[in-house]
Amino acid sequence: MTRPLRRDAARNREKLLRAATGVFTEQGLDGSLEEIARRAGVSIGTLYNHFPHRDALIDALLPPRLAALDEFAARAASEPDAWTAFTGFTEALLDQLTTDRGLLEAFTGDHPAAEQLTQACHRGMSHLSALLDRARRSGAMRADARDEDVVNLLWALSLLGETAGPPAWRRCLDLVLDGLRQPHEQPTA
Repeated sequence: MTRPLRRDAARNREKLLRAATGVFTEQGLDGSLEEIARRAGVSIGTLYNHFPHRDALIDALLPPRLAALDEFAARAASEPDAWTAFTGFTEALLDQLTTDRGLLEAFTGDHPAAEQLTQACHRGMSHLSALLDRARRSGAMRADARDEDVVNLLWALSLLGETAGPPAWRRCLDLVLDGLRQPHEQPTA
């Protein structure tokens, strides 16, 4: 049984989580732990008392933000059109990843000690796979578009968004989606 934190310790933990949110969003998951402690107004020792290693801090911070994926997936599941469900999920995911560098790195990095993060990433991949399967079965998506292909394209678009901004990834997303969509037969002349 875990004892509840003293009020001052609970306050320090919350300050650390708020500061880590800012640092990880701006600098990525390799952001300075010293900077997090400084922004929280506590010592680095206090940070390590609450979070003995970086992955413990990541595990405490990111899973609630990754829960947005479950929300996107629920919205997509309720969409009757398979293609609209897939494109809506994709756009929401990219919007989230391109505004939060830490979240992007959570998906593209390797943090094996962050167990909750790993579980959330597996759930996200499961949601995406289900949407892709549904889009292929409906005939809206090319049958030869593999899940790994789509993941690689989303990763590339998220990196583009991080460096070139929303207009660039949105324009390229339209091109990618056109390439993934099942071609319609062209009328013969």
